[in-house]
Amino acid sequence: MAQYLLTIYQPDGGEPPVEVLEPIMRDLDAVNREMREAGAWVFAGGLHPPETATVARPSGDEVLLTDGPYLEGKEHVGGFTVVEAPDLDAALEWGRKLARAITLPIEVRPLQGGPGC
Repeated sequence: MAQYLLTIYQPDGGEPPVEVLEPIMRDLDAVNREMREAGAWVFAGGLHPPETATVARPSGDEVLLTDGPYLEGKEHVGGFTVVEAPDLDAALEWGRKLARAITLPIEVRPLQGGPGC
């Protein structure tokens, strides 16, 4: 089976209020549990805010380090999940379920060189 990266894009700004976040986290736990039970879940992680990032950029023989995100925008990568799926359609279905649970856009992309690739 191939592995797919499900990338979570979230808007810049603070965390939503507890009354908004609690049902989202409950739904996310349910989707993660479903992925595990189906044998699709490989790895997942949430990321700290973009201002905590450091970018390493090659410049000749040097590598310059700069604080902050690689790109400035109105949204950022907030987390990701890696799943194993028999094909893109199955991976897209996990992306749909994740998007419904967390109410945010999900990018689904195959990983290169992984199992089944």
